[in-house]
Parts: sequence; structure tokens; C-alpha cells
Amino acid sequence: LKDVSFQINKGEFVSIMGKSGSGKSTLLYILSTMDTDYDGELYLNNKLITNQTRDHLSYIRNKHIGFVFQFHYLLPEFSVLENVMLPAKKLAEKSHQEIKSNAIEKLRMLDIENLAHKKASQISGGEKQRVSIARALINNPTILMGDEPTGNLDSQNSENVFDIFKDLSENKGLSLLVVTHDQDFAKRTNRIISMEDGMIIT
Repeated sequence: LKDVSFQINKGEFVSIMGKSGSGKSTLLYILSTMDTDYDGELYLNNKLITNQTRDHLSYIRNKHIGFVFQFHYLLPEFSVLENVMLPAKKLAEKSHQEIKSNAIEKLRMLDIENLAHKKASQISGGEKQRVSIARALINNPTILMGDEPTGNLDSQNSENVFDIFKDLSENKGLSLLVVTHDQDFAKRTNRIISMEDGMIIT
């Protein structure tokens, strides 16, 4: 990455586009605090989070940043409800009962409450991606980051995911930053950041 500088505002829905090797994934890893080997400064909620300890970054990541990947990474032997609860149990700031009711509320919001007690291995690909969105939202993050979140989905399920993200941005004030190759998806977001050779070109 070279001379990369930008900010995302509260409730803004931003997509990142660029050819393979342009630096999109590297940028996402740095912004998500998973990669700490960089020069420069990273702020979240106007607070500098560069050079924090690994434990503190792990806490920030769990509390403030939700992730949705191309592959959902659900634990197949766990129920849908248990998968959604996991990040909140790790954060350990609420009681088991509170976490459970929050998880059910997130499933209801995404219209998959009926799947709560099914094993993650028993549901469809589109449903799995909704579960992974519910899991990303369980700690009420400041920002949701996606790495090709519709890359594995058919057009109908891609549309569903876009609609969910748009609703989160417009009605819940959540900021979203999504790496995508899908131009139709990107052009309906508030802003497109285009990358080439490690630089932002637009």
C-alpha cells in the first residue's frame, strides 16, 4: 500500500474495488487490526488504535468490528443460535441470557429466527451467509467489514445480502466497508474506492 488515506463516516456504505493484487485484501486486514505491520495511523471512533497491544486490538476487533467473509466459517456441529452467540461469549460483557436474547433478536432481524436450533451444517448457503451476518452484528459493532460477502452466492441471495447491508446503513446507522468484484453491488453503495497497485485511484 502507498499513500492510502481515507475515512468512512457513520452510516456510510462504501465498497472497495480493484483487480486481484491491487491491495484490497491487505487494506482490509490492516483496517480490521489483524495486520499490524504498517507505517501510518489507524483511527476508530476518532481514537488512535495503532500500536496498541495484541490483547487490546483483539478486544477492539471483537467489540467494534463485525466481519462477513466470502466463506461463512460457521462451526457445522453447533446450532445457528450457538454460532451467533460465540463472539458475545468471547467478549463476556453480558450474561448468557442477555447474549441469547440478543442473538435471537439478530436472527429475527434477518428473518431466520426459525433456523435458531438447526445445526449450521443443515442449512442452505444463502441462509449460512445470513447467519454469519447475524454473528457479525451480535456485539453491535461500529463498522461491518466484508470480504467478497456475495462471492459465493447466486444473484437472488446476493440481492438479499445487499438489501440487508443497505438497511443496516440507512436505518441502523452502521458503517459498512465491503471489498467486492460485483460491479452491480458496488455501484449501489454510497461510494466506491478504486484501488490499483496498492494505491487509491478514485
